Amino acid sequence: MEILTTTFLSLGLAADAFAVSLTSGFSIKHIKLNKALKIALFFGCFQAIMPFIGWSAGLTFRDFISSFDHWIAFGLLSYIGGKMIYESMEEEKEDKKFNPLDSYTLTTLAIATSIDALAAGIGLSVLKGSILLACTLIGFITFGLCFIGVFIGHRFGDILNQKIEIVGGVVLILIGTKILLEHLGFSLV
Repeated sequence: MEILTTTFLSLGLAADAFAVSLTSGFSIKHIKLNKALKIALFFGCFQAIMPFIGWSAGLTFRDFISSFDHWIAFGLLSYIGGKMIYESMEEEKEDKKFNPLDSYTLTTLAIATSIDALAAGIGLSVLKGSILLACTLIGFITFGLCFIGVFIGHRFGDILNQKIEIVGGVVLILIGTKILLEHLGFSLV
Protein backbone atom coordinates (compact mmCIF):
# COMPACT_ATOMS: atom_id res chain seq x y z
CA MET A 1 0.00 0.00 0.00
CA GLU A 2 1.52 3.31 -1.02
CA ILE A 3 2.17 6.15 1.40
CA LEU A 4 -0.61 8.36 0.01
CA THR A 5 -3.20 5.60 0.41
CA THR A 6 -1.91 4.83 3.90
CA THR A 7 -2.16 8.52 4.78
CA PHE A 8 -5.77 8.64 3.61
CA LEU A 9 -6.48 5.42 5.51
CA SER A 10 -4.96 7.05 8.60
CA LEU A 11 -7.11 10.15 8.18
CA GLY A 12 -10.23 8.05 7.76
CA LEU A 13 -9.47 5.93 10.81
CA ALA A 14 -8.64 9.01 12.90
CA ALA A 15 -12.03 10.59 12.19
CA ASP A 16 -13.85 8.83 15.06
CA ALA A 17 -11.16 9.76 17.56
CA PHE A 18 -11.07 13.31 16.20
CA ALA A 19 -14.85 13.59 16.62
CA VAL A 20 -14.57 12.36 20.22
CA SER A 21 -11.75 14.85 20.81
CA LEU A 22 -13.99 17.65 19.58
CA THR A 23 -16.64 16.59 22.06
CA SER A 24 -14.01 16.25 24.78
CA GLY A 25 -12.77 19.75 24.11
CA PHE A 26 -16.32 21.02 24.30
CA SER A 27 -16.74 19.33 27.70
CA ILE A 28 -13.56 20.71 29.27
CA LYS A 29 -14.17 24.02 31.01
CA HIS A 30 -10.57 25.22 31.30
CA ILE A 31 -8.39 23.85 28.55
CA LYS A 32 -4.68 23.36 29.15
CA LEU A 33 -1.93 21.89 27.03
CA ASN A 34 -1.50 18.83 29.26
CA LYS A 35 -5.22 17.98 28.99
CA ALA A 36 -5.11 18.03 25.19
CA LEU A 37 -1.88 15.99 25.22
CA LYS A 38 -3.43 13.33 27.47
CA ILE A 39 -6.45 12.89 25.21
CA ALA A 40 -4.35 12.87 22.03
CA LEU A 41 -1.87 10.39 23.50
CA PHE A 42 -4.57 7.91 24.49
CA PHE A 43 -6.22 8.00 21.07
CA GLY A 44 -2.96 8.05 19.11
CA CYS A 45 -1.49 5.07 20.98
CA PHE A 46 -4.60 2.92 20.70
CA GLN A 47 -5.00 3.77 17.02
CA ALA A 48 -1.35 2.80 16.43
CA ILE A 49 -1.52 -0.49 18.37
CA MET A 50 -4.83 -1.85 17.08
CA PRO A 51 -3.81 -2.23 13.40
CA PHE A 52 -0.81 -4.27 14.53
CA ILE A 53 -3.08 -6.59 16.52
CA GLY A 54 -5.37 -6.96 13.50
CA TRP A 55 -2.42 -7.46 11.18
CA SER A 56 -0.99 -10.18 13.44
CA ALA A 57 -4.31 -12.01 13.49
CA GLY A 58 -4.70 -11.59 9.75
CA LEU A 59 -1.32 -13.17 8.99
CA THR A 60 -2.71 -16.48 10.15
CA PHE A 61 -5.30 -16.38 7.38
CA ARG A 62 -3.34 -14.62 4.60
CA ASP A 63 -2.37 -17.65 2.47
CA PHE A 64 -5.85 -19.10 2.70
CA ILE A 65 -7.60 -15.95 1.49
CA SER A 66 -5.10 -14.44 -0.96
CA SER A 67 -7.36 -15.10 -3.96
CA PHE A 68 -10.15 -12.94 -2.57
CA ASP A 69 -8.26 -10.62 -0.21
CA HIS A 70 -9.20 -7.50 -2.17
CA TRP A 71 -12.87 -8.29 -1.58
CA ILE A 72 -12.16 -8.62 2.14
CA ALA A 73 -10.37 -5.26 2.26
CA PHE A 74 -13.18 -3.67 0.25
CA GLY A 75 -15.82 -5.23 2.49
CA LEU A 76 -14.12 -4.28 5.74
CA LEU A 77 -13.39 -0.69 4.73
CA SER A 78 -16.85 -0.24 3.21
CA TYR A 79 -18.47 -1.68 6.32
CA ILE A 80 -16.40 0.51 8.63
CA GLY A 81 -17.01 3.59 6.49
CA GLY A 82 -20.73 2.89 6.19
CA LYS A 83 -20.95 2.29 9.93
CA MET A 84 -19.24 5.61 10.60
CA ILE A 85 -21.63 7.43 8.28
CA TYR A 86 -24.67 5.68 9.78
CA GLU A 87 -23.59 6.34 13.35
CA SER A 88 -22.91 9.99 12.58
CA MET A 89 -26.53 10.38 11.55
CA GLU A 90 -28.01 8.71 14.64
CA GLU A 91 -29.28 10.91 17.40
CA GLU A 92 -27.04 11.12 20.43
CA LYS A 93 -28.52 8.74 22.99
CA GLU A 94 -26.12 9.11 25.84
CA ASP A 95 -25.63 11.92 28.29
CA LYS A 96 -23.05 14.39 27.06
CA LYS A 97 -21.89 15.09 30.61
CA PHE A 98 -18.78 13.00 30.94
CA ASN A 99 -15.26 13.54 32.15
CA PRO A 100 -13.05 13.15 29.08
CA LEU A 101 -9.91 13.31 31.22
CA ASP A 102 -10.76 10.29 33.39
CA SER A 103 -8.33 7.47 32.47
CA TYR A 104 -11.06 4.82 32.44
CA THR A 105 -13.25 6.96 30.20
CA LEU A 106 -10.33 7.72 27.89
CA THR A 107 -9.36 4.05 27.66
CA THR A 108 -12.93 3.05 26.86
CA LEU A 109 -13.26 5.76 24.22
CA ALA A 110 -9.85 4.95 22.73
CA ILE A 111 -10.72 1.26 22.41
CA ALA A 112 -14.14 2.02 20.96
CA THR A 113 -12.75 4.40 18.35
CA SER A 114 -9.88 2.09 17.40
CA ILE A 115 -11.89 -1.05 16.62
CA ASP A 116 -11.97 0.18 13.03
CA ALA A 117 -8.17 0.32 13.06
CA LEU A 118 -8.10 -3.32 14.20
CA ALA A 119 -10.20 -4.30 11.19
CA ALA A 120 -7.99 -2.21 8.91
CA GLY A 121 -4.98 -4.12 10.26
CA ILE A 122 -6.59 -7.37 9.16
CA GLY A 123 -7.04 -5.83 5.72
CA LEU A 124 -3.39 -4.76 5.65
CA SER A 125 -2.25 -8.29 6.41
CA VAL A 126 -4.08 -9.75 3.44
CA LEU A 127 -2.79 -6.98 1.18
CA LYS A 128 0.74 -7.43 2.50
CA GLY A 129 0.92 -3.73 3.36
CA SER A 130 3.65 -2.22 5.50
CA ILE A 131 2.36 -2.52 9.04
CA LEU A 132 5.13 -0.35 10.47
CA LEU A 133 4.29 2.50 8.11
CA ALA A 134 0.57 2.08 8.72
CA CYS A 135 0.85 1.97 12.52
CA THR A 136 3.20 4.94 12.58
CA LEU A 137 1.06 7.10 10.30
CA ILE A 138 -2.20 6.09 11.95
CA GLY A 139 -0.79 6.82 15.41
CA PHE A 140 0.82 10.15 14.56
CA ILE A 141 -2.05 11.43 12.44
CA THR A 142 -4.57 10.44 15.11
CA PHE A 143 -2.45 12.07 17.81
CA GLY A 144 -2.14 15.30 15.84
CA LEU A 145 -5.79 15.49 14.85
CA CYS A 146 -6.97 14.71 18.38
CA PHE A 147 -4.65 17.28 19.90
CA ILE A 148 -6.00 19.94 17.54
CA GLY A 149 -9.53 18.55 17.92
CA VAL A 150 -9.58 19.20 21.66
CA PHE A 151 -8.85 22.88 21.06
CA ILE A 152 -11.30 23.17 18.16
CA GLY A 153 -13.97 21.44 20.25
CA HIS A 154 -13.32 23.77 23.13
CA ARG A 155 -13.63 26.74 20.81
CA PHE A 156 -16.59 25.72 18.63
CA GLY A 157 -18.45 22.98 20.49
CA ASP A 158 -19.67 19.84 18.80
CA ILE A 159 -21.10 21.48 15.67
CA LEU A 160 -18.52 19.73 13.46
CA ASN A 161 -18.84 16.28 15.07
CA GLN A 162 -21.31 14.72 12.62
CA LYS A 163 -19.64 16.10 9.49
CA ILE A 164 -16.18 14.79 10.43
CA GLU A 165 -17.46 11.23 10.89
CA ILE A 166 -19.24 11.36 7.53
CA VAL A 167 -16.05 12.50 5.78
CA GLY A 168 -14.06 9.76 7.53
CA GLY A 169 -16.59 7.13 6.47
CA VAL A 170 -16.56 8.29 2.86
CA VAL A 171 -12.74 8.25 2.80
CA LEU A 172 -12.67 4.64 4.04
CA ILE A 173 -15.25 3.53 1.46
CA LEU A 174 -13.26 5.24 -1.31
CA ILE A 175 -10.04 3.53 -0.19
CA GLY A 176 -11.83 0.17 -0.18
CA THR A 177 -13.19 0.83 -3.66
CA LYS A 178 -9.73 1.82 -4.90
CA ILE A 179 -8.22 -1.41 -3.54
CA LEU A 180 -10.96 -3.49 -5.15
CA LEU A 181 -10.68 -1.79 -8.53
CA GLU A 182 -6.89 -2.07 -8.59
CA HIS A 183 -7.03 -5.80 -7.83
CA LEU A 184 -9.66 -6.27 -10.52
CA GLY A 185 -7.27 -4.73 -13.03
CA PHE A 186 -8.50 -1.16 -13.27
CA SER A 187 -5.87 1.56 -13.23
CA LEU A 188 -6.99 4.65 -11.36
CA VAL A 189 -4.03 6.87 -12.17
